[in-house]
Amino acid sequence: MHTPNTITEKAIIEKLKQVKDPELGIDIWTLGLVYKIMIDDKEIKILMTLTTPFCPFADDIFRDVKKNVGELMKEKDVENVKVDFTFEPPWEPAEELRTLLGL
Repeated sequence: MHTPNTITEKAIIEKLKQVKDPELGIDIWTLGLVYKIMIDDKEIKILMTLTTPFCPFADDIFRDVKKNVGELMKEKDVENVKVDFTFEPPWEPAEELRTLLGL
């Protein structure tokens, strides 16, 4: 049951769609970089990956995810946004994305 003070996964996804991979210019949700969204009582946890373990924009993406998702906390009862990176499984673009990127 969702109360008006609850942050939804849909709202989080909308915020993640605003975070662009600086190199590709495509949002991290469309790229498939977000593996899991968990909403606890006081914390939002995001498990995601990067296009490569050596991504030079990792800090920028991390900061933008925390900032954008953190905007939801202003009016809700959430105290922290935690972002964890994993490379298992390694990121692979979906077929549609491969076509879009010309791969």
